[in-house]
Amino acid sequence: MGDFMGRTRELETLDRELGKVAAGLDGERPGRCVMLRGRRRVGKSRLVERFAERSGAPFLFYAATGASPKADLERLSQDAQSSNLPLAGLLASARPDSWDAAFDVLAAALPHDRASVVVMDEVPYLMDAEGAFEGTLQRAWDRALETKPVLLILIGSDLSMMEALNSYGRPFHQRGREMVLGPLNPAEVGGMLGLDAASAFDAALITGGLPLICADWPHGAGMGDFLSAALSDPVSALLVSAERSLAAEFPQQVQARAVLSAIGSGERTFTNIARAAGGLGATPLQRSLGILTDKRVIAAELPVSTRPSKDRRYRVADPYLRFWLRFLGPAMEEIERGRGDLTLGRIRENWTSWRGRAVEPLVREALARLLPDAKLPAAPAIGAYWTRTNDVEIDIVGADRGPIAKELLFVGSVKWLENSPFDRHDLAALHHHRAALTPDPVPVVAVSRSGTDCKGLDAAYGPADLLAAWPS
Repeated sequence: MGDFMGRTRELETLDRELGKVAAGLDGERPGRCVMLRGRRRVGKSRLVERFAERSGAPFLFYAATGASPKADLERLSQDAQSSNLPLAGLLASARPDSWDAAFDVLAAALPHDRASVVVMDEVPYLMDAEGAFEGTLQRAWDRALETKPVLLILIGSDLSMMEALNSYGRPFHQRGREMVLGPLNPAEVGGMLGLDAASAFDAALITGGLPLICADWPHGAGMGDFLSAALSDPVSALLVSAERSLAAEFPQQVQARAVLSAIGSGERTFTNIARAAGGLGATPLQRSLGILTDKRVIAAELPVSTRPSKDRRYRVADPYLRFWLRFLGPAMEEIERGRGDLTLGRIRENWTSWRGRAVEPLVREALARLLPDAKLPAAPAIGAYWTRTNDVEIDIVGADRGPIAKELLFVGSVKWLENSPFDRHDLAALHHHRAALTPDPVPVVAVSRSGTDCKGLDAAYGPADLLAAWPS
């Protein structure tokens, strides 16, 4: 991704932080810290390396391995050797045996007369249950590092651990600015790949907006061409990114992987997930669902309604991982023996029905970004509604709050088919389901890939309307 599509804003943020360090050269505490988090393979390390290189400031890029404390400290010495900090040799030759000592040497190696950058990647590998590393980092920052003109960038893929690093009561609380790097949004994906609005959503659902996968998608190519090429290459980013991320996130948690696979196959309820995961008991299933939710790998959702409900549903949060778990993970043996054509045939056969549900979270996110507009009010909560028996399902419910609302603001239906517009039958079904949810005549909304073919809607949105939610 040579032009670094979609990361201009993030680069500008880091530039500003480094500018503040340089502006504070004469102050007592010019140092600043940024805590950057984001899912694996969204390009965090690449972003920061790009920033550091183009800044012209001397920098050290350190990547923890998590192998052992000794190995991580040795890695620091190795990374110092390839650094362009003027006194990096101090760190390379000192070979410190503790993080206390390592931070002391690092502070001595930092220039005092110009801004520098120190990057620590995969920080959660260094964190421990007792908080010892966090305490060491806090002491080093307060005592030495913050007194140097340095921009310290802490990077991590474990979202919950990175959030904890800056949470109240933890040693490093309020010592850094939090920054989140998400995947490329659908507008950025479409712009990068030269696709129309509808195709941009398809590409976003397949790639999840992960830059490495998008980089393999030929400019202007259709979904079929991209998948055909990717499935014929066993080491393509599309095939290997998920397995590498899962191996890093869940090295020992076999049950959590089984539960994730069950959800990825399409199961959404506690009972069905337990059955699909091999008859898992309630307690181990709760534990696995807790791990997956904490790591933001799955989303656990309740229906948005004025009445409370315990009918929780689960879905894979990342579109790419959702696609991989449904179509690619189970077919890896087939693909590795050169029969990716069979996998592609299965994707084509199931694509329309899978996409219809997979696109719904993106639709709700787009509406949350777009509203208010001339037709609909802003909705602090946009979710969905369902009953335990699924006799009533509403794709879009806008409310003043969720999941238990005081006021419902609109309801809507998503029809995401190639050549079939939203018609009067779809509208009649939406009215029927609205009546089961509320007696109030709240506005009705259609979101359709192929337009609308009926009267009586309060608002309608197509792919181009939704894509405008993300300024490219």
